[in-house]
Amino acid sequence: MAEKESTKDQKEGMSFWSHLEELRGHLIRSAVAVFLLAIGAFIAKDIIFDYVILAPKEPYFITNRAFCYLAEMLSVPALCINQKPVQIINIELAGQFKTHIIVSLIVGIIVAFPFILWEFWKFIKPALHPREKANSRGAVFVTSFLFIAGVCFSYFLIAPLTINFLGSYQVSTMVANQIALRSYITTVTMVTFATGLVFELPVIVYFLSRVGLLTPEFMKKNRKTAFILIIALSAIITPPDIFSQVLVGIPLYVLYEISIGISKRVKKQREEDEI
Repeated sequence: MAEKESTKDQKEGMSFWSHLEELRGHLIRSAVAVFLLAIGAFIAKDIIFDYVILAPKEPYFITNRAFCYLAEMLSVPALCINQKPVQIINIELAGQFKTHIIVSLIVGIIVAFPFILWEFWKFIKPALHPREKANSRGAVFVTSFLFIAGVCFSYFLIAPLTINFLGSYQVSTMVANQIALRSYITTVTMVTFATGLVFELPVIVYFLSRVGLLTPEFMKKNRKTAFILIIALSAIITPPDIFSQVLVGIPLYVLYEISIGISKRVKKQREEDEI
């Protein structure tokens, strides 16, 4: 009897280590994807910086041109943004090189995000029941889509407005704005990446509802509290101006309402599974 239990424990131990080894493989492949894409971004320095990272501060950027067109149509000159590009300076000897490396890594992570999700999904999928696999079909696509949508929303809307507000804000005409390269890069990349992550709200709600930690009734009852939390979260991931906070808060609240429907559907599926 003791010998059988020992054999059973040994098999469970081997199973655990085999799963750990499998996870290691997924992590290594994800890291390699990020590394290779980061190298590509490092090599394509001119494209990444001149046409992507630094573009939102330039008058030719699509969002800036759209706002200026809208300003002309409505005869509201204040809507025309970033017509005087902020001056970016570097004040550290190795500042530009370090920024180049950091930005390359961030680009690698953002571009590789769908692949990273796919690797983790391949690791988790075998442990799911057939019904759970069916219900989770398209999870990688939906999660990737929401992340990319958040990144694009922030890059094409929040970033230009942020640069216009903070870059042109003055406490006095006697103080000129010369923005440090690291400050500019940190603001643009972190706001963009953070917005991509918070757009994953429906996915988080799905899994919390799946394990029974969240219900549609609870979400409906606490709409006001959720609204306050969304405003607070918007204030954290955006610069200190009301306009940017509202622009982030509106889609987040829409996603919250969509999440209620998702939670309701998950609850119905759980009840059917129990029957």
